[in-house]
Amino acid sequence: MWKDYFYFSRGQRIGIIVLIVLIVIALTANYTLKYFFPVTEKDGTAFLTEVAAFKKSLVSRDSILKEQRKRQYEERYKKYKPFPPYQKKITYSLFAFDPNLADSATFVRLGLKPFMASNILKYRSKGGWFKTTADFGKVYGLAPEKYCELEPYIAIHEKKLTKTDSLYIKQKELKKELIVELNSADTTLLMQVIGIGRGYAKGIVRFRQQTGGFVSVNQLSEIYGISPESLEKIRPFCKVNAELVRKIKINVVSVERLKSHPYLNFYQSRAIYELRRKKGKLKNINELKNLPEFTPDGLAKIEPYLSFE
Repeated sequence: MWKDYFYFSRGQRIGIIVLIVLIVIALTANYTLKYFFPVTEKDGTAFLTEVAAFKKSLVSRDSILKEQRKRQYEERYKKYKPFPPYQKKITYSLFAFDPNLADSATFVRLGLKPFMASNILKYRSKGGWFKTTADFGKVYGLAPEKYCELEPYIAIHEKKLTKTDSLYIKQKELKKELIVELNSADTTLLMQVIGIGRGYAKGIVRFRQQTGGFVSVNQLSEIYGISPESLEKIRPFCKVNAELVRKIKINVVSVERLKSHPYLNFYQSRAIYELRRKKGKLKNINELKNLPEFTPDGLAKIEPYLSFE
């Protein structure tokens, strides 16, 4: 049975024999030719050397023009000698001085730059005073080397209180005794309190206008910028008169007026309005406790600002 699959005709057998002979000849030739024709390998060093020399010989047109211009410039101006580099010579002298009394000209004579002298005068104009030589070394822009150079010449005299200084100290003592009422004080009076600047004073007045007044000194913590530490400094000098609080007449005002209060949102204001429309006149805060829009804390917060008249 296998003869049926591996049977070749006469022509096929001759072709197979010829193919085998050719394969043998090719293998033999591939093995023996290298002995008759030896191949010499080259590392290509000579070729690479020629390529490098050729690249060096290449010169762009721009390079040629640039070199020509350079030679023309040198030829034209060779008779002129170059100027030496300009160096500004700064001269100053060292002498004894008091940084609390010297003027700007004195500081410049000592070798300080004008802007540094200006900074020192501004510092003194705001009440600043150099108590020690080390304090002078903290001047903005003063290099450590310059400070070491001036340190032996710094002579600070004891400060004598002037009339202006005495008034300043007296005003500072009065501020410690001042207590302001948050619902009636204007910005000028509020700024007399130690720890309340112009920004805090404006914030207090703005909060008072939006809510209707303060019911507790603790509400100062709700003003932007007043930290718990600042509040503790301000608290002893503040008090609140709750009778001056402007209340909202809950039975007559509109939804817009209710939601304008910082402690009420639109949904709470609408809930109060709908409850008032259903029940009529509201009598006390307890009638709002059943509204899902309010929490016990929220009601306690808004209660001092509501009037049920």
